[in-house]
Amino acid sequence: RSLTVGPQTRIMKYRPERPMHERYDTVENFLTSAQNTEITQISQLVNTFFRWEFNSCESILKDGVISPIDYANACPDVAIISLHVHFPWAMLSLLKWSLFCATTGRKMAIDLEQRRFFTVGDRTDLNYTQKLTEYQKLTDEYFEVSRFNEFCAKNLSHLDEVAFEYFTSSDFDTHLIRSVAETFRPHEHDYFISAYRHMFSQWAAAHSAAATV
Repeated sequence: RSLTVGPQTRIMKYRPERPMHERYDTVENFLTSAQNTEITQISQLVNTFFRWEFNSCESILKDGVISPIDYANACPDVAIISLHVHFPWAMLSLLKWSLFCATTGRKMAIDLEQRRFFTVGDRTDLNYTQKLTEYQKLTDEYFEVSRFNEFCAKNLSHLDEVAFEYFTSSDFDTHLIRSVAETFRPHEHDYFISAYRHMFSQWAAAHSAAATV
């Protein structure tokens, strides 16, 4: 499952047969570079085509072939209980995109301009990978990628450090405890508080470089 916020995408190993709190695997970097690029391009293309700014896309990877199977989740689950170690990325990405849109006055497009996408799709001189590359140009244009990256570098370069400080704070731990209490049965609270704290301690260890940017 790939979660996309504006031009930002995070790909997560998703297991729909598991209980809600176990569906998102904590493993990272489980795809090849080419697979990661393809899923990112597909996810952002879907959003650009439909003019969605926030969406999740599910794909099946089987025998090396990537197939999108569910890409209309325009109100995706971003709860801390579900996402756990992916939650900081989701919140930080939403914050960056919201600040960019609000500060620059960016407006969502109303016209879909789908003919531009069909023109690429109808080209016989391009293979599948080359078409994805052409689609990515439309995506980068729609999400103003260069402008967004410049905005973040100029105005939000400290945000990763601030986020790391918050997600390792007692305030966040209080929020975590409250979320567990609101989701699970009383006799399960101690177990899940411990489990989530363990996951976030591992996340903190893996992302500690953000504290010294």
